[in-house]
Parts: sequence; C-alpha cells; structure tokens
Amino acid sequence: MLQERIIEKLEHAFSPAHLDVVNESYMHNVPAGSESHFKVVIVCSEFEGKRLIGRHRAVNAVLADELANHIHALAMHTYTPTEWKSLIEGAPSSPACHGGGK
Repeated sequence: MLQERIIEKLEHAFSPAHLDVVNESYMHNVPAGSESHFKVVIVCSEFEGKRLIGRHRAVNAVLADELANHIHALAMHTYTPTEWKSLIEGAPSSPACHGGGK
C-alpha cells in the first residue's frame, strides 16, 4: 500500500516523535480504494530552526517518487516537538473537497 510506503520512508528519513499519515482520498471524487490524497502530520526535532518551506521541501524530497507518480495531493503539517506540545487540538482538519464534481 502507498500509505504504508509513505510511513516507512518518513520514519526512516526523520525518526519523528509523532507521525500520522491519513489517506483522505475518500473525501474526493476518486474511485473507492484510491490512494491519491494524503495528509501528513510529522513532528521532528530536525525541523528546529527551519522555516516552513524548508520543512516541506525536506518531506517532498523523501517522497519525490510518490509525488511524481502516485500522489495527487499532499497536505503537510510539519512541527517541532515544542510546537506540537503547544497545540491544544493537534493538526488542523482538512477542508471538504470543492473540486471534481462534488
């Protein structure tokens, strides 16, 4: 499964304190069982001192093959451990899809 491969690659690359990879394809106008839309919540000390764009580039680099060939949309929420602890409700929910005929 693509979701499992994403988890494995991110765990190997970052050794995150927290990682959540959610297949959100069901929220979009795609065939049942699709794996094309994901949300990644990753908490990693490696993000200390990095701007958001640098964090996203680091995740994109690890998932380059998946992004080029399999993933249509990837929502990323990248946090340092300190930032993560300060969040009361965790990462934000993804909005409803407004495209694809829905």
